[in-house]
Amino acid sequence: MIKKNRLISFAIILVTLAVVIGLTVFDAAGNLKLGLDLQGGVEILYEVEPIDEEQEINLTVLEATVQSLRQRVDVLGVNEPNFTIEEPNRIRVQLAGINNEEEARELLATSARLSFRDTEGTEYLDGSDLVEGGARQDYDPTSNQAIVSLQLKSGQQFGDVTRTILEDPDLPNILVIWLDYEEGDDFYLEAEKSNPKFISAPMIRQVLNETNVQIDGNFTVQSAQQLADILNAGSLPVNLIEEYSTSVSAQFGLDALSETVIAGAIGILLVFIFMIIVYRFPGFISVITLSLYVYLVILVFGWMNGVLTLPGIAALILGVGMAVDANIITYERMKEELILGKSVTSAFEAANKNSLTSIIDANLTTLIAAGVLFVFGTSSVKGFATLLIVSIVLSLFTSVFVSRFLLGLWVKSRFLNDRYSWFGLKASLIRAISDSSPVTPKIFGKHVNFVNHWKKYSSVSLGLAIVGLLSFLIFGLNLSVDFTSGTRIDITSTESLSEETIQNEFEQLNLEYHSLSYSGNQNEIAVVRFSDPLDQETVSNIRAQFSDHHEAEINASTVSPVVGRELVRNALLSLGIAAVFIVIYIAIRFEFYSAVTAIAALLFDVIVMILVFSIFQIEFDATIIAAILTIIGYSINATIVVFDRIRENMKAQKRVRSYEQLKAIVNDSLLQTFYRSMNTSLTIIFTVVLILFFGASAITNFSIALLVGLVAGMFSSMFIAGPLWAAWRGKTIKEKPIVYEEKKRIQGPQV
Repeated sequence: MIKKNRLISFAIILVTLAVVIGLTVFDAAGNLKLGLDLQGGVEILYEVEPIDEEQEINLTVLEATVQSLRQRVDVLGVNEPNFTIEEPNRIRVQLAGINNEEEARELLATSARLSFRDTEGTEYLDGSDLVEGGARQDYDPTSNQAIVSLQLKSGQQFGDVTRTILEDPDLPNILVIWLDYEEGDDFYLEAEKSNPKFISAPMIRQVLNETNVQIDGNFTVQSAQQLADILNAGSLPVNLIEEYSTSVSAQFGLDALSETVIAGAIGILLVFIFMIIVYRFPGFISVITLSLYVYLVILVFGWMNGVLTLPGIAALILGVGMAVDANIITYERMKEELILGKSVTSAFEAANKNSLTSIIDANLTTLIAAGVLFVFGTSSVKGFATLLIVSIVLSLFTSVFVSRFLLGLWVKSRFLNDRYSWFGLKASLIRAISDSSPVTPKIFGKHVNFVNHWKKYSSVSLGLAIVGLLSFLIFGLNLSVDFTSGTRIDITSTESLSEETIQNEFEQLNLEYHSLSYSGNQNEIAVVRFSDPLDQETVSNIRAQFSDHHEAEINASTVSPVVGRELVRNALLSLGIAAVFIVIYIAIRFEFYSAVTAIAALLFDVIVMILVFSIFQIEFDATIIAAILTIIGYSINATIVVFDRIRENMKAQKRVRSYEQLKAIVNDSLLQTFYRSMNTSLTIIFTVVLILFFGASAITNFSIALLVGLVAGMFSSMFIAGPLWAAWRGKTIKEKPIVYEEKKRIQGPQV
């Protein structure tokens, strides 16, 4: 008899979820903080240096510097600026969504002491002599011209300064206000420049023994306000050296957001359709839990005050693959149990029990890779890692517990009894429960022997590895400025800019670039690279040149040699640490042989990615390291599922005495997990391909790395790890048979 109360409970839960998600999802998404690559802005990494030899850079000094920088930025009205202290002596500044990047950079760049000097460079006052916040833009009542009103702490001190300058016959009656004054700076030389280093040089007409004075000149309202802002910002307690910077135009960020979100949404929709077609009713349950997963990721990431970036959107979409994988493992196992003639209830319980360890092991290894990314990654990569970690945890919750609970309501209602078509099975495939004859696993109706051909797979793998290494040695990698240092300029224009046009524009600026290429889905972005880092004034000139002549938008990234070397070191370190932790985990959960063969499969994945990037000279930037570590997580995920099935089948036989027996077990395990590996990879590939072709050009290379890694990982988990393990482990069987004792399994949630 059908228990309708369980079906009614399911309907109530479904309607409640639909209403809650429908009413709140857009607000939750709207509350997410967007990164620079999605709303435009500037990010700068400063090296903090002492003003003099006696000063020590410690946490107190760094915090005081951050406070001073925050005061400077506050005058710009930036929404939630982000300042991060990176010990021992660095500060990262992120200003998203700013309207006037040039003004922001000028304010931040005024890192040395504010000083008041005569034309010969003699200092009389500094920023500490001003009343905090005492400068403001005002108007001269007689001329109605914009001026700057300034309040000083001591009127007598200012009177002494003005008297000294007025009474010196060798000095013009000028008080020069400097920022970043350095020994050797010449007022007269700077005055000839269109953008002098000093910020103002007001005339002194009389001795002023007042605390309130005014600075007049050829000010516009905007320039007067900017000077007042700089004076109010005062002096920083240290010198700041720019080591890294990147800027993204607001329009570029907006386009990137809309393109990637649309591509991701279509990709997720295709995953939904695929799951329903292949797994029927359980696939429909997975659509519900996947929708809940996406909603919870957005909600939790917003609660964490996380910053969503382009790689972060990719992490969310890739998390769908992790969530789908947990469902596929369970559903494939349930189909196996149903084919054996078990009832729907028994098959459901057996699938839950037998798949849980695989799911947990697979997700934990991906979590290791994400954790390493978070520790060693740069700001955008940290955002990717954070969202990936959140995705893994929530995918476990929704795809294991929620999915099993919802499907369990239907199973326990007995409505699904004997409805095999609801699981994508034909009644003719179902065996009688009394049939105890061995089941021969097949793929596409054929029994394929993977293990017997392990030498062929190994030869292909070794051949690709050799080609990859040779390509790396001959052609090398097209390393981005992230690793080599220098400046990268991305030029986006409504008109098509030829190489000759771009070259002529840079020649007018007396600049010679290292390389020029085009990127984007329709090659709409010109990418110009300089071997040496360009200073901010030069970047500003480039921006003005292309904006005036071609209405082009400029995105710029500058990396110093110091930061470039650190990125290389951190990249190698993160890959090494992730590999070590994964080896240790697999060795503990399985055995040392499994750990070594798993790493061999991972090396193949990485080498294939390097091969593609080397041969086609695709730019290799910091996000590719994130892609490699992500692929390591996914590949080891698939490999662990295979190893877990091998272990389960060996436990069923309890004692393995011969190599032939071992090969049969391994081959059956590979056949049993083939559809899981293929279907999981296909669902992820759907989304990655869409992001690659229709997403933002900024993550095109990242998407290529993911796609290549997914294909390589699918091959290595099926054709390298398992067969290679069987060949190596088989050599020890003659000396000592493999014996397994059944241990208590982790029990999954029951309804």
